[in-house]
Amino acid sequence: MSQSLKIAIIGAGLSGISAARSLVAAGHAVVIFDKSRGSGGRLSSKRTEFGQFDMGAQYFTARDHSFRQELKTWLDARCVEEWTPRLYQYDQSGLRRSQDNQQRFVGYPRMTAWSRALLEGLELVSSTRIEKLQAQDDGQWLLLDDQQQAHGPFARVVVATPAPQAVTLLEPASQLAHAASQVEMLAGWTLALSFNQPLDTPMDACFVREGPIDWISRNSSKPGRDESDTWVIQSTPAWAQAHIDSDKDTVASDLLSAFAEVLSMDLPTAQFTHVHRWLYARPGQQCEWGALAAPELGLYACGDWCLGGRVENAWLSGQQAAKTLLSKH
Repeated sequence: MSQSLKIAIIGAGLSGISAARSLVAAGHAVVIFDKSRGSGGRLSSKRTEFGQFDMGAQYFTARDHSFRQELKTWLDARCVEEWTPRLYQYDQSGLRRSQDNQQRFVGYPRMTAWSRALLEGLELVSSTRIEKLQAQDDGQWLLLDDQQQAHGPFARVVVATPAPQAVTLLEPASQLAHAASQVEMLAGWTLALSFNQPLDTPMDACFVREGPIDWISRNSSKPGRDESDTWVIQSTPAWAQAHIDSDKDTVASDLLSAFAEVLSMDLPTAQFTHVHRWLYARPGQQCEWGALAAPELGLYACGDWCLGGRVENAWLSGQQAAKTLLSKH
């Protein structure tokens, strides 16, 4: 076997975890850094006394053969379950059942549980915001955080953050930084609601094509969720951008009114309300890079933005980054 490398991965979202698992399986020493306390990036869940809420990615699909093979192991491990919601759609013609019958999967018993299961056996340094990569004379890299602490040295670095955050980190590889700078990441607002009694609607999920809302889900309809009637409403990117600096009370009120309009009912007072703003909710364009690489510098980048969005593509991009790195070792 070739010499084991010490590799840093910046970002503990799904693409970073995917790359880490492949690199560790190949015998390398990997350390993952993330600015948050937890892991999963946009596989985000919030636990409260009024129920739990998937605040980021709502579900994922599986189309690629290799990803479906991985999915089988996650289903067997019960960190993932299939979700079969009563799915609707809403547009100018009103609310009606959707004919979309593709398989959907969710982390079990919440989205973050999936990422935590995938992190088992990996080294994660959390609550650490890496701001700069510093090249060393021997070709290795130091990682400087926002407290001016240095981490490393590392022989290779994989940047697995949203594109706008990756630009600065990738400055030593100008072609990678330029590519990342061309990617627009769209914003999003998420509203979480919990009610004392279940809302009188058969709908578990809805694609909305009219007004400020993009997606509605009855979070409590997902496998393993608690019995409280919990809902997650996500805005359209255009509405989020137009209200990017609005206060959370205003956002909650506007989305709640739109939610009531979709259901054509007067909503009871929610026992719990929480609003979260995603500055980088999803990529705004379709890229087919797979991953970015500057092997001569030992720098790589991955993320759903490298492969056109979607949870599955975040995983596949991480796999591609690892594959490229291993082929150049």
